Amino acid sequence: MTRSRTHRVDGRDARWTAHREERRVQLTESALRAIRRHGAGVGMDEIAAEAGTSKTVIYRHLGDRLGLYLAVCASVDRLILADFSAALDRTDAARRPSSVDPRSVLIAAIDSYLALVENDPEVYRFVTRPPQVQVPRDSDPVIGLSASIAERLSDLLAANLREGGRDEALAPILAAGLVGFVRESADSWVTDPQRVPRAEIVEQLAEFAAVGLNGFIENHQRES
Repeated sequence: MTRSRTHRVDGRDARWTAHREERRVQLTESALRAIRRHGAGVGMDEIAAEAGTSKTVIYRHLGDRLGLYLAVCASVDRLILADFSAALDRTDAARRPSSVDPRSVLIAAIDSYLALVENDPEVYRFVTRPPQVQVPRDSDPVIGLSASIAERLSDLLAANLREGGRDEALAPILAAGLVGFVRESADSWVTDPQRVPRAEIVEQLAEFAAVGLNGFIENHQRES
C-alpha cells in the first residue's frame, strides 16, 4: 500500500511540475506579446492584462520582475542561438573550417543577429536594456548569450588562424571582440531612424571584420 501511494504522489508531482512549466511558458509568451505591443518599458499590469490573469499569478510562476526578465531572456536566447547555429551550418566555411576567408561565416552570423534586432526591436531593447531591474553580473543572460555565440565563432576562427600560421589560442578573445563589435553596431543601427537596409549593413560589418582578420593573418605571414 505504501509503495502504491508513493507512486500516486510521484505521479501527481510530475503532472504538477509539467503544469507549472507549461504555465511559465504561456506567461513568458504573453510577456513577449505585451513587449511587442507596448514597447520595452512595458509594465506588469500590461503583461498581466495580455496574459488574462493577475500580477499575483505571474509572480507565483515567474517570481519578481527580475524573474520575468530572465524568463523572457531565456526564450529569446534559445531563438537567437537556434537561428545563429542554423545560419552557420548553412555556410561552406562552417563545413570546411580550414578556409582562410571567414567572410561567409561572418555574413551568416551577423545577419542572423540583426534579423532579430530588425524584426523584434522592442524585445531586443527589453533584453539588452532591462527596465527597472538590477541583473547580477554572474547571472546576466546577455553576457551568457554573448559567451555562447563567441564560443561557436571561436572554433571557426581558430581554423582560420591555424591555416594562416597564427596562434589559434587567440581565437576566443578575437571571437569575444567580434561579438561585442556586432552588438554595439546593432544597438546603434536599430536606433537610427534613417538606418540603411539590413542586407547592406550586414555586408559592411562582415567586410570590416573580415578585412581586419585577414590583415591580421597576412601581416604575420609577411613578417615570417
